[in-house]
Amino acid sequence: MNANIFRLTGLLYLMVILLAGFSQGYVRGTLIIPGDIDATAANILGNPELYLAGISFDLIAFILDVIISVLLYQMFKPFGKTLALASSSLRLIAHPAIGSLNLLNHYLSFHVLNNPDQFSSFSEGQLLDLSAMFIHAHGYGYMIAGGLFGVHCLLLGVLILKSNIIPNIFGGFLIASAAGYIIETFGNFNLPGYEGYTALIVGVSAAIGEVSFTIYLLIKGRQ
Repeated sequence: MNANIFRLTGLLYLMVILLAGFSQGYVRGTLIIPGDIDATAANILGNPELYLAGISFDLIAFILDVIISVLLYQMFKPFGKTLALASSSLRLIAHPAIGSLNLLNHYLSFHVLNNPDQFSSFSEGQLLDLSAMFIHAHGYGYMIAGGLFGVHCLLLGVLILKSNIIPNIFGGFLIASAAGYIIETFGNFNLPGYEGYTALIVGVSAAIGEVSFTIYLLIKGRQ
């Protein structure tokens, strides 16, 4: 296997982690205050450049995920062409498709606040509620994408276990990441009120699985 494919995949994966970490962890984590519509709206209107940058960084990450999906397919198709195709297809659907479209909700939450003249029939309170609804919809769209991404991680972990190019431990880590994503998605939909716990589960499991896999790809790409 050409070392360049490992290096490029690892580099792009690292960029996705950094971009998504900025948009999800910093931008939304800083500006969106759960349960406080007024504070969230004030944060968004007071930091429009930061809010829109989060959308842009997410979109760039999703575009890079298209390339990563193709590279992972090329990397693992010798060890199961159908399985590799299913895994990469799920990644394409999760982020480049569903994730990108879901960014419309994130943008519309800003648009209704920043352009009140276009919604003159709405009161200020109704505009706040509408913006909050779009933010809420974005969160659950994120969960839907995460569920599909979790199954991608599961299949990718199985492919690693079947291959002879990456140590099995990274396959196990990714299967753990898959469990975290799936628990978060179905837990948040079916057991509301435990979002803090599911976020912690997916944060830890994804960090272990995806970050370790990325580091290994970068190291292997230098050999």
